[in-house]
Amino acid sequence: MRPRTFTTTANATLKSKKWDALIIGGGHNGLTAAAYLARGGLSVAVLERRHVIGGAAVTEELVPGFKFSRCSYLQSLLRPSVIKELELPKHGLKLLKRNPSSFTPCIDGRYLLLGPDKTLNHSEISKFSLKDADAYPRYENQLENFCKFMDLVLDSPPPESLQHKSSLNEQLKNKLQNSVFWASCLRQVSSLGQKEMVEFMDLLLAPASKVLNNWFETDVLKATLATDAVIGSTASVHTPGSGYVLLHHVMGETDGDRGIWSCVEGGMGSISMAISNAAMEAGAHIVTNSEVSQLLIEDSSTVSGVILADATKVHSSIVLSNATPYRTFMELVPNDTLPDDFVRAIKHSDYSSATTKINVAVDKLPQFECCKLNHPHAGPQHFGSIHIGSESMEEIHSASQDAVNGVPSRRPVIEMTIPSTLDKTISPPGMHVINLFVQYTPYKPLDGDWQDHEYRESFAQKCFKLIDEYAPGFSTSVIGYDMLTPPDLEREIGLTGGNIFHGAMGLDSLFLMRPVKGWSNYKTPLKGLYLCGSGAHPGGGVMGAPGRNAAHLVLQDLKKG
Repeated sequence: MRPRTFTTTANATLKSKKWDALIIGGGHNGLTAAAYLARGGLSVAVLERRHVIGGAAVTEELVPGFKFSRCSYLQSLLRPSVIKELELPKHGLKLLKRNPSSFTPCIDGRYLLLGPDKTLNHSEISKFSLKDADAYPRYENQLENFCKFMDLVLDSPPPESLQHKSSLNEQLKNKLQNSVFWASCLRQVSSLGQKEMVEFMDLLLAPASKVLNNWFETDVLKATLATDAVIGSTASVHTPGSGYVLLHHVMGETDGDRGIWSCVEGGMGSISMAISNAAMEAGAHIVTNSEVSQLLIEDSSTVSGVILADATKVHSSIVLSNATPYRTFMELVPNDTLPDDFVRAIKHSDYSSATTKINVAVDKLPQFECCKLNHPHAGPQHFGSIHIGSESMEEIHSASQDAVNGVPSRRPVIEMTIPSTLDKTISPPGMHVINLFVQYTPYKPLDGDWQDHEYRESFAQKCFKLIDEYAPGFSTSVIGYDMLTPPDLEREIGLTGGNIFHGAMGLDSLFLMRPVKGWSNYKTPLKGLYLCGSGAHPGGGVMGAPGRNAAHLVLQDLKKG
């Protein structure tokens, strides 16, 4: 399906009417909210600062002929309800399953392949440990059971208490809704059983290293699984609660297959494009190059619209922000408007990041020495996530400690993907697009500055040379690259601190605590202002759940009158 075009400036249509709802930011969650609100009969305008929609789920041609998923690069977390309800396949979404899904090369010449094929998994893990090969299916089954428990939580607003003065009828309705939610949770808990529930709590609270050490003995297997527990965070594998992020990255699915991550034909921007097509079909208006500089507030507590960077005023009594909580409340809301305790909580939330994304154009596939295969065509080692510099959990921990000490990791942890092995639409024939998701890189390194070209180039070359250790000649295959460090992610994409989740995903920042306690249900202290981005429940990743849940809440509030 051909993508529709977007309005590129704030035109007369945008200024001349009062909209039922405005959405700040055309990231995938903002677009999702727009689609549901428009389908609910509201007039909706999405205001996107950049020239392209998608936020972090975006495709950009940064090297001629090479289309990069510039930030996010794999799909699994997008909620099945969003895909089905918005009919995204009809609007152009095509998912490309990866099999195998994981490849970890070792310096000693061995390697580990993992994927949805249980026979392959047993054979591969048996090369290192028969005991681990037998344990791995039980480990996967346990995680799948825990993920079923999470579905209820992901697709529902948290059972928050009423924040504003309300009638007795509203209070009773709120208590009833919350009771129904907790009753559903109790049913899920009872279905798990006492033993499994204790295991679930251990996964949530323990370091990933403890969880994995209790299951397995093979270093490379534990390290491969541990990368999911720390990806996108500043945490070490030894950080308490890091087990939750591991769960977060296996709770998704592709076409009903649990835990399967896929590429998206055309890059991750195709997800945003499909959602925007659904939104515009329902009547939503999407405007690019339209930066919001401030919210319009009436009577110190009620939203009445936004002011754009060119001083244009756009009016609406409902505004949903897809920006980060910090950007929304500390930069867009006028001073002295919000309660002091709320401002303090937002200001002191954790937006730290140690993530850098390097998008690379190459003229040939990397040839991994451990595979002993020297031909130009893609093999099983090229289809999944390729883990570089992750042969043991201690390697990952050591890399994280470098960042704690203020410098980029001496041996970075790199997750490499080569989507062009599955998607022939994103690179010239015979050439390839490579994503490098790199940790750990401090926002403000003590030994240099990310604005310094030589410092940036030195770090990129360090990553390329590390890959050379496993795939000799990789560095010489590089045609061009684009690198987004934490400050770049903040400036270019609007991610405060460079945090890809709009805020840390620690246990103190989830569910009823996200973004801050007392305000977990997408509402804010300002009447008519809602959060709909990853800084709200259930958190980060290309999920669509915050946008969907927030839109449903807005429609419910409008029915109440």
